[in-house]
Amino acid sequence: MADVRLTTSSFLVLGIIDKLGEASAYDVKVEAGRTVAPFWSVPHAQVYAQCERLLGAGLLVQVRQESGRNRRVLTLTDAGRRALQDWLADPGFVPVEARERGILKLWFGAGPEALAPVQLAEHRRTLGEYEELADEVGELLTPGQREALEFGIRYERMMTDFWEWVRRRDERDPDR
Repeated sequence: MADVRLTTSSFLVLGIIDKLGEASAYDVKVEAGRTVAPFWSVPHAQVYAQCERLLGAGLLVQVRQESGRNRRVLTLTDAGRRALQDWLADPGFVPVEARERGILKLWFGAGPEALAPVQLAEHRRTLGEYEELADEVGELLTPGQREALEFGIRYERMMTDFWEWVRRRDERDPDR
């Protein structure tokens, strides 16, 4: 097994393959987009690169499916399962990097009159989607999945409150 530095994206790939049992890189990409993308996005090319790295490190093994298109699927090795479990058990804190383009634009002087309406509309739309998802399948989710969804709901509420506050800049500071 090669010594490889594992990143959060590495663990995202291991976690999805673990949940699915076996998966192609394409399956991992689709499942990431369907499930964790709202709070942890990973570029598609990175999924494929991570799969190759994890194969090379001995954390995944590939098999060819006999039926269908004879596609390559990946499963966790014992070492991959241990690495994932060790990562899940590690309570270490890593500061959050909020990559909100609208906030960056505010920092550099963009006007809230242009930004706030669009930001509000998008955050309200996303909040509605999360709340609808919670209503439709909330009871089917594992506790951790439900808590992650709740994070998304609370984050979108906070962003909606923030952009409402930004929109009212003139009321807060009429001299601006």
